Amino acid sequence: MADAPTVTDQPASDAERRHDPRVRGFASDNYAGAHPEVLAALALANGGHQVSYGEDAYTAHLQEVFRCHFGPTAEVHPLFNGTGANVTALQAVTERWGGVICAESAHINTDECGAPERVGGLKLLTVPTPDGKLTPELIDAQAFGFTDEHRAQPQVVSITQTTELGTCYTPEEIKAVCDHAHQLGMAVHLDGARLANAAAFLDLPLARFTTEAGVDILSFGGTKNGLLFGECVVVLSPDRVRGVPYLRKAGMQLPSKMRFVSVQFEALLTGDLWLRGARHANAMARRLARAVARIEGVRVLRPVESNAVFAILPREVSERLRKRYRFYFWDEATGEVRWMCAFDTTEEDVDGFAAAIGEELSAYAG
Repeated sequence: MADAPTVTDQPASDAERRHDPRVRGFASDNYAGAHPEVLAALALANGGHQVSYGEDAYTAHLQEVFRCHFGPTAEVHPLFNGTGANVTALQAVTERWGGVICAESAHINTDECGAPERVGGLKLLTVPTPDGKLTPELIDAQAFGFTDEHRAQPQVVSITQTTELGTCYTPEEIKAVCDHAHQLGMAVHLDGARLANAAAFLDLPLARFTTEAGVDILSFGGTKNGLLFGECVVVLSPDRVRGVPYLRKAGMQLPSKMRFVSVQFEALLTGDLWLRGARHANAMARRLARAVARIEGVRVLRPVESNAVFAILPREVSERLRKRYRFYFWDEATGEVRWMCAFDTTEEDVDGFAAAIGEELSAYAG
């Protein structure tokens, strides 16, 4: 019988590297790999046995890690992915007949395959916005029909920070949303897939524009900022929220080996890794925006307040450019594209991409 491996063993693997690690794209910050400090934390948590399903030492400690950022009443629940975090959080602040007021551009509306409605049983009450942000006035466009049995009851407002359009709410804007929602008897959910990028842009602690602004529950993202896998639901107002552990399990989002999710967030949040990565990604987006602004034929459409750049250029140029660097069309009708930077995007990556844009535009014009 072979001996069991120990934590110091480094066995050979039958897996092969099947990609070129030098290749960079600008399609999504999810394209990036895991940060070396996160991989080191995973190795640290490996070996031996720990109780499964969250009763491990790493998940227990994670509560204190999150309370350092969000306040003494914060409760953290690790799970697998962002869609699962959003659906679980929204279910925890709604009834079966509840409706969720959100921006038309919200990820829960456009990019989760109907999961809040299909899995969560919720009705999304969407509002068009010019910049991805909700305001009290925009909320009122859907905040009606209370007690009308024929209409899904508006029970929660969901905002995204930073927004899907790359814009960032100020603390005052979030507080205005929260105050208005609470006055109407609604809770507030925040999709924080890029919450670290918002903190980097605002140069503020996380609690300043979440807990202190009145947010009740949020989804905290890690994979866009260097984690291998895993997200968290963070409860900020325990009196408004119920049943997260049961909803997480029923929604197939309970990791059995939860220590490997928790230790990644410990590595991310105990020091400044979360902020270093976000600041760098934001800086690379600003560098890209400055570079392309000098290229005739490119128009940057939106403020660069996170790690995203939205631009317009001729469709033929975009199609040719995408054969060299991966990125997505944001609006097929207008030809608007989105370029995303990540924690591992380098200045050389940005400069090379900007040069390729200039080359393709020159070829197109010629």
